[in-house]
Amino acid sequence: MPVLWVAPSVILTLVFGLFPFINTVVLSFTDARPLGGGGDWVGFENYTDLLTDENFWLATRNSVVYAIVAVPLLVLLPLMLAQLVYRHIWGIGFFRTAFYTPVIASVVAVALVWQNLFSDRGPVNSFLKTFGLTEPIPFLSEPALILLSAILLTVWKGLGWYMIFYLAALAQIPPELYEAAEIDGAGPVRRFFHVTVPNVRLTMLLIAIMSGIGSLRVFTEVYILGGATGGPGGEARTLPFYIRDTALDPISGNAGYGAAVSVALFVLTIGLAIASQKLGGEEEE
Repeated sequence: MPVLWVAPSVILTLVFGLFPFINTVVLSFTDARPLGGGGDWVGFENYTDLLTDENFWLATRNSVVYAIVAVPLLVLLPLMLAQLVYRHIWGIGFFRTAFYTPVIASVVAVALVWQNLFSDRGPVNSFLKTFGLTEPIPFLSEPALILLSAILLTVWKGLGWYMIFYLAALAQIPPELYEAAEIDGAGPVRRFFHVTVPNVRLTMLLIAIMSGIGSLRVFTEVYILGGATGGPGGEARTLPFYIRDTALDPISGNAGYGAAVSVALFVLTIGLAIASQKLGGEEEE
């Protein structure tokens, strides 16, 4: 029976996907503690508290800014990278592998390397001193620079992953289109914008949605570069970081409030996906 083939996947989805989601929504209407369990029903109190919570809005702003900066870079740069390594020439496999290597590297290990690179005495500041810089740039102590450093790390680590998507899309473009454009006198730039981009637009939309969702879920990069507090005063915290602080603190944590923040993050993620899809649909038209 066909049902038997899909049963394991359906069961796994229900147990590890749907049930935790429903449980989080229900939990958001309580004041449950991380270690106490249970909790009293408080209705929409957690959600009304969100509206006046400055820390929540700061974390939301950081997450949105993170996505706004990272997504365009993760959509455009991998496409350019794919264009460079798409040609079938001798030795190109080495470069494809080199560009993909950061993808399989541990994000923790990579973030620790970047922490050393951007420290006050790290290679980046040492290099800048050769151009007359007198004071080190506080990449790891200034909230805006912490976010910028984390964004650069996210983009660098994601380049190879999204490059693979573009390589698959480029392989589906008929060579005749490029030949016809070249006969018409189109140069490399015009061929890129009039042939390549229209044929990979759906892939660009997919990458925009995937990278947007990934950007809103960023935690490790900010945690390692900004420290356990998320920068001075927690000003570089993203929404996942804030969820950890509010929901999992064994002493002052409120699992119900953290669940409400999680639901808010879910709504923000769905909104971003819908906006990206509609924007992509309008461009198609």
